Amino acid sequence: MMIRILHFIDSLSAWFGKAFAWCIVILTFSTCYEVFVRYVLNSPTVWAFDMSVQMYGALFMMSGAYALSQGAHVRGDVVYRLMPIKVQAKIDLVLYILFLMPGALALVYYGYGFAADSWFYKEVSWSSPARIQIYFFKTLIPIAGFLVLLQGIAEAVRCIVCIQDGAWPPRLHDVQETETMLMNEQQDLQQLEKENV
Repeated sequence: MMIRILHFIDSLSAWFGKAFAWCIVILTFSTCYEVFVRYVLNSPTVWAFDMSVQMYGALFMMSGAYALSQGAHVRGDVVYRLMPIKVQAKIDLVLYILFLMPGALALVYYGYGFAADSWFYKEVSWSSPARIQIYFFKTLIPIAGFLVLLQGIAEAVRCIVCIQDGAWPPRLHDVQETETMLMNEQQDLQQLEKENV
């Protein structure tokens, strides 16, 4: 049952991360369009910069939980990876409790205040010549904080299970870096060779 709940949280994070990944397509097309009309037609737009900022911000905010679920955040693991798995889990658990969860709670709490004020005033960007509305995007702050908090809780539970069992619980598999994929294939081959001997 616990694994099913963890996988549900992972799949929720993955769904939001993949849905907001389309922001990069919108960002790419709007930037290409702006470059074309600015340099070829000599008719720059007033909205392209704002769209770039908003799309990148939305992508960055909403992919945090997905990156956490995939272990894709930057980690200084020069020494960490040499430690026993239970020690790794204990270190991760302490870091999740001390740093990740308070940060995510702050995003939810303060982000909700920012978003509520922004909706109340129907806030527009002060740095935009087009004066675009930004209250929709400010709503993403508490949502992203909630998703990171939820994924952080799932990761903390994984750490507790690992401390008890001595092995990491299974994760949902998704896109991997080539280096990780090759290392996993090599480990699988080594495991097969041990079983055949």
